[in-house]
Amino acid sequence: MTLSEAQKQVDEWIKKYGVRYFNELTNMAMLTEEVGEVARIIARRYGEQSEKAADKEKKLEEELADVLFVVICLANQTGINLEKAFLKNLKKKTARDSKRHVKNRKLKKS
Repeated sequence: MTLSEAQKQVDEWIKKYGVRYFNELTNMAMLTEEVGEVARIIARRYGEQSEKAADKEKKLEEELADVLFVVICLANQTGINLEKAFLKNLKKKTARDSKRHVKNRKLKKS
């Protein structure tokens, strides 16, 4: 599935099941909440915090998908084509960073 297809699917889902998009501020708050859930899993599962019993049931892939869903909602309601924006961003990063990370001694494999 392409990003454009994902945007279309989310839009169709919103129209069929969601009634309408939440406003941008509500979606921004929801995005923050979802990113927090991802952070909680990462901190406890891959970081140094201990994982609570309730946290063990949380699935990282589900939380990342929740983040993606809200990002797509924000893009749809603000008229952003994520596929074009992502490709433009990747081109910018490539031009800017094509040699920077390769030359970074901190990233050398030991």
